[in-house]
Formats: sequence, structure tokens, C-alpha cells
Amino acid sequence: MSWEDKAQVTYERAQQPAGDKPHNNHVIGNIVWAVIWIVTKVCFRVSGTGMQNIRQFDKSGALVICNHVSYTDPVFHYVVLRTKQWPRFMAKEDIMHGFPGWFLGMHGAFPVTRDSADLSAIKRAVKYLKDGEVVALFPEGTRRGKGNVALRIHAGVALIARMGKVPVVPSTVHNADRVKRKGERLRFPKITVEYGNPVLVSDFNFLPKEDRLDACVWYALRECFALVQHVSPDDVDMVSLFPEDKDFTAAFAEHPIARLTSAQVAELLES
Repeated sequence: MSWEDKAQVTYERAQQPAGDKPHNNHVIGNIVWAVIWIVTKVCFRVSGTGMQNIRQFDKSGALVICNHVSYTDPVFHYVVLRTKQWPRFMAKEDIMHGFPGWFLGMHGAFPVTRDSADLSAIKRAVKYLKDGEVVALFPEGTRRGKGNVALRIHAGVALIARMGKVPVVPSTVHNADRVKRKGERLRFPKITVEYGNPVLVSDFNFLPKEDRLDACVWYALRECFALVQHVSPDDVDMVSLFPEDKDFTAAFAEHPIARLTSAQVAELLES
């Protein structure tokens, strides 16, 4: 079997063990995780906060979203979520070939073709969520501040959550942008991965159909940047962050979204 075929197998198998369902072997994964955990603990004193907002869904699945500032963002999520949860990450299709595709697939990555409606990636993400897994995505599509291209909000994130019937959990990785800045030496700041209150896609049904998915991701990303800036979501200037996307500030000022705890969201999903 070629590395390409082996990689495909990792995408189709479950990542998190559940009953008799075939899942990826975690011997290599656990060794790699242990090494990364030691390195990140020693060098970055990595920790997680707001963990109840994601642990609540360790059996039912959740879609984690995060603002994207560094290549290290998924690594730190991976460290704090395991070993209780085995997160899945979308990765650029051009790096998911041969041995790297298999190796990353064993650790939860699956390919997506950027700047296109990649239906196979969407279907895989939805399947993982329905199987009770955690999928982590970066709705900005690429790293902020790494080019001159204006970042856009990708509404497909909310579509995946709606199809998977799971909540969206906003998050951020504090200080990840300080690890390696262009032209500067490698630094070792304290890293904290923070998870915010979960958001339900159905909470946006008061809006016209064509706005619901966009508004959900806009709102959830505002929650992410509120965590980044340590401010109230109402104080986040989304217009400056996403000048080319529709601004929903007035809509949510007129119709505030109820802030629910993870336990309340889990109860609503079970009812």
C-alpha cells in the first residue's frame, strides 16, 4: 500500500476510540504527543483555560474555531485537548501527500483545497462531528498579518456546524504570535489556549436566510477576538478586522444573542 493510500485510510478512520469502530492507531500519536507536551510545557509553559467549554462535548462533538496568527496554533490546541479529546484539523491539500499526509493524518489532520468549495473536506468534517469528534478550524483561512491580502470570513464553518448538529466553540491561543516574528529570533512566551462560551447556529435564525451562516461565524469570531483582546465582544472593532465583510454589529445590538454555558448548550442539544 502506498503512502497516499495509507493517508486516505487515516482520513476515513475515527480518530477518537469509540466502541468497535475502526480508529487510527495511537501508539505513534501518543509518543509524539508526549514529546511535544514535554517541549511545550518546558519552553512555553502551555496551559488551557475555559476547558469546560470544550470538555462538555467530549462525546457529542464540537466545532472549535480560532483566530489564526501562527503555524503553532494547531500544535498548542493539540497539546491541551489530548488525551481526553483527539482533535481533527483541516490542512492545506498541498502538504497532505505521501508520508507527510499519512503522518499528519495519524494525528488528526485531513486535507482541504483552499479558496474553493471543497465538498469532500466538508463531508469529512461533518462525519467526524456526527461521530462525536472535535474538529478545529480557522475561519480566516490563513494567518493574520502574514501578507497584504484582506482576510475574509468563511461562512462554510457555520454550515459544517449546522450539518454536524454541534455547537461552535470560540477560542484563541494567547501569545502564539510572539513565538517567531519575521526578522526576530525564536522566543518562548507563556502560551495559554482559551476556550469561550459555545455558540449555537440556530440562535441566528431570526436573521434572513442568506445572512444566518455569515452572521454566526462573524459573531463567533468576534468572541475569539474578545478573548484575544481581553475585552467585551461589544468592544471588538470587527469592521477594522474584516473591512470587506458585512458588519452585523447593529443586528446584534438590536437582538442580543443569549450567552449560554456549555452545560446549558449541551442540555439544549440533547432535548
